Amino acid sequence: MKHSAAQGQQACNHPDHHVHDAKSYLAEVAAVCRERGLRLTALREQVLKLIADAERPVKAYALLEQMRDERGPVAPPTVYRALDFLLENGFIHKLESINAFVSCHQPRQQHSVPFLICKRCLAAVELEDEAVTRLLISQARALGFEPHAQTLEVHGLCASCSKPQDAPR
Repeated sequence: MKHSAAQGQQACNHPDHHVHDAKSYLAEVAAVCRERGLRLTALREQVLKLIADAERPVKAYALLEQMRDERGPVAPPTVYRALDFLLENGFIHKLESINAFVSCHQPRQQHSVPFLICKRCLAAVELEDEAVTRLLISQARALGFEPHAQTLEVHGLCASCSKPQDAPR
């Protein structure tokens, strides 16, 4: 169960809680778009579906290739406009350090989240901990800095990749 740090409870950062069903996720984003009066065009929905279906962060050119296979030629600006729409509305996150995109696990609310990114398998875990965001904003403001955006990405090895491999016999 996810808990919000804003509610004064422990933030959820358990990787198993971050797995979502792509079909349910797409339905949730479609509902949010209807509520906000946003247009989730077929192209935007296709880009979102490709990101949601991906097991790892996906780069824009990989999206272009996948779309080209399904639709024929697709112009890069078209995909980038779809990505911009999805980013601006909080439906996906961009992992700046690896220039890739992941779906957001809380598409109903705009938020800034830290990510743990495995340098071996490129798995990315979205930490749902508002305390980290508040701490960074507070410390920035204490120094007279007014933050407009933040991206916190921690690189290392995930639990699977950090396990010792069985030695060959």
